[in-house]
Amino acid sequence: MTQWNAMASAAARNLGRNSIFCGLTALLPLIVGPILAGYRSFAPSLGWLLMLVFCGIVLGLAIHLLFDALLFRLASSHETEADGLAAVDDLLSRMQLRKPDGTPADLERRIAASRRIVWRQRFALAIYLGIFAILLFTASDGQPLC
Repeated sequence: MTQWNAMASAAARNLGRNSIFCGLTALLPLIVGPILAGYRSFAPSLGWLLMLVFCGIVLGLAIHLLFDALLFRLASSHETEADGLAAVDDLLSRMQLRKPDGTPADLERRIAASRRIVWRQRFALAIYLGIFAILLFTASDGQPLC
């Protein structure tokens, strides 16, 4: 396995792990929130709406990162970097997700773009968990939940 194959495989593995972890973390407050609040009113409808919006953003980015991970796996299955990235560009153009460019991006730029998406996902997840903590604290009126 060449260095670029290892780099593409590692990127695919890391993106897959991150998207699954953040996706499950985003679903957890939606499941646990009403159980923790019990009979007390957990959150106003605006709070739930904000939680659902940010949960949707996190899950949408998780799906995008899983797709990126599959594209990196496709690229790593080829012998050379140029062939692998050309296969990815061909697939994206056939799916009409990207118009064919004259100069395709190299592997490092593609990994950097995926890392930016990871950081956006983590930022949205942090906001989402912050909203959950605020709603949970206001539902308990400062009292312990247990």
